[in-house]
Amino acid sequence: MSSRNRLDGKKVLIVDDEPDILETVEDLLPMCHIKTASTFNEARTLLGAERFDLAILDIMGVDGYSLLDIARANQTIAVMLTAYAQTPENIKKSYKNGAAFFIPKEELINITLFLEDVLEALEKGKNAWSRWFERLGAHFDRRFGVAWKDEEREIWRNIKY
Repeated sequence: MSSRNRLDGKKVLIVDDEPDILETVEDLLPMCHIKTASTFNEARTLLGAERFDLAILDIMGVDGYSLLDIARANQTIAVMLTAYAQTPENIKKSYKNGAAFFIPKEELINITLFLEDVLEALEKGKNAWSRWFERLGAHFDRRFGVAWKDEEREIWRNIKY
């Protein structure tokens, strides 16, 4: 299956308290069936009422980690999206709590590529984070210094970097 087809027709929930982010992500995923929510309650209601293939969850402003728990309970693949919560702790928390990816908002233009990576990995029975360091490792190395992942080596050992 070509990567172009992996996202075609997928039902995606985008949750963010910033209307421009909702609009941007929707514009970047024209091949998907999109629903948006700008509050925790809207997102919780949608996750309870409908089945989604993917959920893109902002961390701050909409209680993204609680939504991650709900998405996982509903067997929805969730990725975390953030502008301000870019810390090693939030990356680790996203990974440990079952998010499939952690995307900084300044890398939003590449969301199609990231979501395709997630779907390809899951299709092949691999860790969804398997290409995360390849795609975003340099971004976080610049942000935190190259040794940022050394403190949590046990968390990252299943992810190649």
